Parts: sequence; structure tokens; C-alpha cells
Amino acid sequence: MIKKEIQLIIDEIYFCLSERKLKPAFDLLGNLITNYQLVQYADECRNLEQTYHYMLQYTVDGANDPERQKVYRRLIVSVYVLADKIYEALRLKFSSSFLYQKKRNFQKLPPKDLNNYLAKLEDYYAQIELESLVNKPSDETANELKDALEHQQQVVSLFYHFWFNDTLVNEEIRFLTDFFKSPVIISAYKALVITAISLSQLRYFDPKKKSVLFDAFESDDPEIRQRSIVGVLINLYKYDNRMPFYPEITGRLEILSENSGFKKNLEQIIIQFIRTRETEKLQQKIKDELIPEMIKISPNLKNKINLDSLMEEGLTDDKNPEWEEIFKDSPGLLDKMEEFSELQMEGADVFLSSFSMLKSFPFFTETANWLIPYFPDNPEIISAIDTTVALNNNILQTIHKAPILCNSDKYSFCFSINNIPEENREMMAAGMKAEMDQFNEIGKDEELTKPGRNDGFISNQYIQDLYRFYKINPHKAEMEDVFEWRFDFYNKYTFQKIFREENKTLRNIAEFYFVKNYFSEASEIYSFLLEEEKSGELYQKIAFCYQKQGLYKKALEAYLKADLYELNKLWNLKKIALCYRNLKEPSKALDYYQQAEKLDTKNLSIHLSIGHCYLELKEYNEALKCYFKVEYLSPGNSKVWRPIGWCSFLTGKVEQAEKYFNKLLNDNPTKYDLMNMGHVQWALNNRKQALYFYKQSIGKTGFSEVEFINVFDEDLHHLLNQGINNDDVPIMLDQLRYFLEE
Repeated sequence: MIKKEIQLIIDEIYFCLSERKLKPAFDLLGNLITNYQLVQYADECRNLEQTYHYMLQYTVDGANDPERQKVYRRLIVSVYVLADKIYEALRLKFSSSFLYQKKRNFQKLPPKDLNNYLAKLEDYYAQIELESLVNKPSDETANELKDALEHQQQVVSLFYHFWFNDTLVNEEIRFLTDFFKSPVIISAYKALVITAISLSQLRYFDPKKKSVLFDAFESDDPEIRQRSIVGVLINLYKYDNRMPFYPEITGRLEILSENSGFKKNLEQIIIQFIRTRETEKLQQKIKDELIPEMIKISPNLKNKINLDSLMEEGLTDDKNPEWEEIFKDSPGLLDKMEEFSELQMEGADVFLSSFSMLKSFPFFTETANWLIPYFPDNPEIISAIDTTVALNNNILQTIHKAPILCNSDKYSFCFSINNIPEENREMMAAGMKAEMDQFNEIGKDEELTKPGRNDGFISNQYIQDLYRFYKINPHKAEMEDVFEWRFDFYNKYTFQKIFREENKTLRNIAEFYFVKNYFSEASEIYSFLLEEEKSGELYQKIAFCYQKQGLYKKALEAYLKADLYELNKLWNLKKIALCYRNLKEPSKALDYYQQAEKLDTKNLSIHLSIGHCYLELKEYNEALKCYFKVEYLSPGNSKVWRPIGWCSFLTGKVEQAEKYFNKLLNDNPTKYDLMNMGHVQWALNNRKQALYFYKQSIGKTGFSEVEFINVFDEDLHHLLNQGINNDDVPIMLDQLRYFLEE
């Protein structure tokens, strides 16, 4: 309870500061200091508020101070800093999360000793190379493996040191500069420390950490570069409200954004973050669609497709002609497999559910190991897997080249090797190698035509690592899940200038949202784009987004504007008509459907819609003409039987209505079909038959008695129009109730 109360107050303080409401911010900070006895911050808070009082007094007195706004901004920054310190002190005092338990117990490295620590790390490489551990007899590697594990533990200590660090001092910044530039320390360890700084910044804001991340982006190492920019993006998103007070940060981002390659990288990562919203839906789809289909054929799959020979041949672009026979018991499986393969190549996280069950290895009890890049010479792998076996070593190396697996899943795969029979391992190794060889060949060509492809794989792997860290880590409930954020970067102060200057990036993000059916976000971006450029396509797309959200009035306005551009006229007319129908204006809808009919005289959907408009206008004979026209153009079309039957009933053609409802009864009737047939039988004076169909309507289709009566009351005036005696209605309904009890 205390934690929730504190969080609410802190959030309110940050909000007040972002809105430049310092008086309520000071009041709330003072209450926290008093209520939780944080006397060490009382003087600082009092001094800041006193400074603010002086500034207010000078302003009210009309004193001319050209530096006032600078002083004001610095004051707001100082209050942010104080709020951060108070918040961290409260979390250290009250939080029971694993992070703060670790922070309380972890002994950080003294900044003055960091240079010695770096020397110790580099000395290790002078004595031994990790590569020498592979393919050596175990008696020669034991001591070297022990040294390698100790060395990795030292790097893990660095990870925690920087994760738990609130603010960086100059000695630490110098250490990080030397650490990242060191020619001997391996890339994976540097990338792990970059991640620590990103996580630390998420926990506790410090502009110096942001500067370190920006500096790291200038590295030649793609792993460091991509992790740094992902860290920058997440943190800029979180602290967007503060950025107006840190022009040195936003300015640096703007300088980077002058590079077209950086903008493309930025766009790529933003889309990767948006794509994570698809992950849970994708896993459910795999569970509900792909796996059940595979189960149908799995017992005989190996023999049916001669899997061993297929592996020897490798992968080709052609489908195996025998597959049609293989999948005859599950005809949709091949299409589903191709669909998931395409999603996988796009970067979708298709393996989460498969590998989430493989995170129980001891390796994952160390938090840092959820986030360390995969490298085959990781001493924890070598200590668990016999790398003197050539097959095992080949698998480790092949996994390293797999861009479709994130680092965390690669480690899961490795630690699972010992549980796989040797003959299966050989088959798996051959298949993986063939696929990776082909993938890498394609990659070489695509890197020439699509620069940044490799960077995209690295950033996507890292984002998937983070996704697992926040979603399936045993401590997930104790952390703020960044993947619950909306990731509407386009709405953020920090990014708006970049996006406004480069509409292509913003348009690409909008199109991704649109294709993935995130219509709310897509419509927001299309609104921005329409401020800069008016086009029929943009109006149509924003209208479609509004339509899908049920905002028919806004959709109609946009469709009407799109109609001025003569773009896909027929489609647009039908959409305008649809909006009018949903806005309960059938006469206007009819006008637009009739315009559409002139452009496409044989379109059954248009004829049906015109009939529906006449029906809503209670022009039942006109509606019937439209429906019969559809039946004439499409004999046997069952979709038109229902409206023909209903309109026939409403116009007194009861025998004709009976004919069409009989057709429906032989074609999977709905509860309304059964009910309508009851109406028809009553109008024909077949009361027992009417009760029979009413009972069928309620009993067989899950139509409750209350729901039935509500619909019946809506239809009652139609029954009376067909000669039903109003006095007979309660009698028939009571008889129906008795029938339902039988």
C-alpha cells in the first residue's frame, strides 16, 4: 500500500514539473520528506523553494532579468533531481523487489579503483584467449575455464555496478570510454555493460548516462551501436516530459538525425518495438492454428517426407511436390507454415512460446545472462557442453550465425543440446547449416541493396532479449514492463521535430500500424501527415481507421474529402454509404449506393446494400425488387434468402416468405430464422407450428427467453400488420413458456 501511495505522489510531482507547476510540486515533496522522515533532503528542498520565492518576487516586482528563463529551467531541473533522489531513497527503504534487494547488498566498485579494474580485465587476455578453450583436452582446459568464468564474473560485477549506479562521476565516464575502446575486451562484454547503463537510466535519470549511450553509438561494433540506440530510444520515450529542459540531449539527437542512415535505423527500431505488440497474438495463433495442424501429421511425418534425404539435399526455393500428399490430412498446414516463415523473416517473434519453457537452466538464475549477447566461447556454455565433440562445436557455431534467434533463445538452445540424442543432433546440425548457409548467401546480396539489414537483425534480437527479460523472467512482476508502453514515439516532444522534418519515416511507421490493424495509432499519424500534405489516399486511410474504430462521423468527413480527389471512386462511394447507414441515415446512404451502382452494375454487394437501405426506409416492395435482382444474378445465393423472406412477410406475401424461410431451415438456420418462421406460421394461422419454431429458436440456439421476448416485442407491430389478434399474443407467449418447461 505504501509503495502505491508513494508511486502516485511521485508521478504527480513529475507531472507538475512537466507542466511547470512548481508550487504543488514543492508541497508534495515537503509532505514526502516529513511523512517518511527524509530529513537529509529537507534543507535542499527548502533552499530550492526559497530560490523560487525570490524569482517569483522579482518577476512580480517587474524586475528586468534577461537570464530569468535560464534560471527558471535550471530550477526545474534541480527540483527533478531532488525528486529523483527522494524517490530512490523511498524505494531503497520500502521496495522488496529483487533489484533493490540486490542493490542493498551489492558493493559497488570505488570509482578511483576502476582503472585498476580495467587493467585487471585486460591482463586476462594477455594470459589466455577464450578461443583456446575450444577443441582442447579437458585436462588442459580446466584451469583456463576457471579463469574464464572468473573473468566473466568480473564483467557481471561491472554490469551490476553500472545498473545500480544512480549518477555517473567523471572517473566512471573515463573508465567506460576506455572500456569500450579496449581492443582486447570482447564485444559481448561491452554490449552487456551498455545494457546495464540503459537499465540504470530507466531506474534513475542521469544525463551523463544518456551521453555515454550517445557516445557508444559512434562505435564501429554493430552490437554496441544497436544496443546503445535502443537504450537511447527507450529512455527518451520514458523521460520525454523532461526533455524540454535538456536541450543538450535533444540537440544531440537532432545532429544524429541529419544522417539518413541513422533515421532509417531509428525507423527500423521503432517498428521493431511496435511489432512486439503482435507477439502474444502470434503465440496464441501458433498454439491455436499451427500446432494442432502439426499434431495431426506428426506421427508419420518423418517417414512420409523422408526427412533425412531432404536434409542432405539442403533447402531450395521449390516446394517439394510430395508435400501435397503429405499434408492431405491437414491441407491448411503448409500455408500456415509459409505464413509463419514470412513473419519470421520480417522479424516477428515466433519462438517465444517454444523457448520460454527452456529458461529454467541454471544459466538463467544469473540476471545478467538474460541480456548478454550470445558467443560460442562463453565459458558457461563450454563448462556445460563438451566442445571437444566436433558435432557439438558445429552446432554452437551455427547457432551463432542464426539471425532469427535472439541471444537468450540461442543460449536456451545450447543448454538443450545435451538432452538431444546424437543421431537427432546430426540431422539438426545438417538442417541448420543448410538453412543458415542459404540465409547468409541471401543476406550478402540484400546487404548491398538494403543497407542496414544486419543492424536490423542485431537490434531485433536485442529487443526480443529485452522482451523475454520483462515478460518471462521470474522477477517480471517486480519490474515496470516497458513493453506495456504504447510506444507512440510520434506523439513525443523529443521525436516530433525529427519526424516532421522527415515525413517518409513517419509515413512508414503509419503504414506499419495500418497493416497490423492498429487503427488508433495509424489515424493519429495520418492526422499529422495531413497537416503537411493533403492527398486522397491519406484521407481514405484515415477515414478507414476511423471507421474501424466505430467513429463513423469522423470517417464520413474524411471519406467526403477523399471523394474530391477522384481516387478509387467506387470504393469511396461504398464507404461513404456505409458510414451513412451506420449513422442511421439510410436515405443518404441509398443515394451513394445508387451512384456506386452506376459504376458497377453487376456488383451484388451494392444491390444488397441498396435493398437494405430500402428496408431501413420501410420501402419493402422496393427492397424486394433489389433482393430478387441479386437472386437472379446469383442463383442459389443463400445470403439473399433471408431478406427476401423477411420482406415478403412484411409485404403480406406470407406463402412466399414461407418458401424462402424453408430454404434457410435446410441451410444451418439462425435463431432469427427460426423465430421468423414462427411469425410466418402464425400469420398462416398455423399456431402449433408457430410455437414449435419459437421453441426451436430459444432451445437449440442458446437464445434466452428474455432475449427472445425483447426481439419479439420489436417485431410485434409487424405481426399485428399481418392480421394477428393482439389479444392472442399473451396467450401464445404463455403457452410457449409452458412448452419450454417440458
